[in-house]
Amino acid sequence: MSRFAISKPLVRDAGAISWLLAQTLWVGGLWLLHFLLLPAIAKIGLASLLVEEIGNTLRPLLVGLAAVCAGLQVLVLIRAERLASLWRDTRGQLLLVVVAMAGSYFAVRQLLPEAELWLMFSYLVMAFCGLLLVLQPLPQSSGTSSKQ
Repeated sequence: MSRFAISKPLVRDAGAISWLLAQTLWVGGLWLLHFLLLPAIAKIGLASLLVEEIGNTLRPLLVGLAAVCAGLQVLVLIRAERLASLWRDTRGQLLLVVVAMAGSYFAVRQLLPEAELWLMFSYLVMAFCGLLLVLQPLPQSSGTSSKQ
């Protein structure tokens, strides 16, 4: 067997692994914070201002993580299925929405810090785009078959 025949599947597997790891980090992080962690610490009985402060501190960190991980997923998608798939493919469209919402989150947070409804809207749009992205198949190299 030649060296090329051995390295080709490893590259595809590395792309799939990095796709899944990035997706797990940002989608799981967004959902975990908003729908599990913050309600749980509010139910424990901590002061509502403390719960709000924890949320206000952790949300921007997770939005930044989501932007970086979605950017990594964009690179994996482009490498596996070419640049045109970014616009035509559902995965690419969802990732572009996530990156745009993360950018708008930080822009609005910097320019209009009192616009909390927009910040929550963009956060939830990212979370639901991530949920839809989890339901999509993994990107595969255009030269490989779908059999594993």
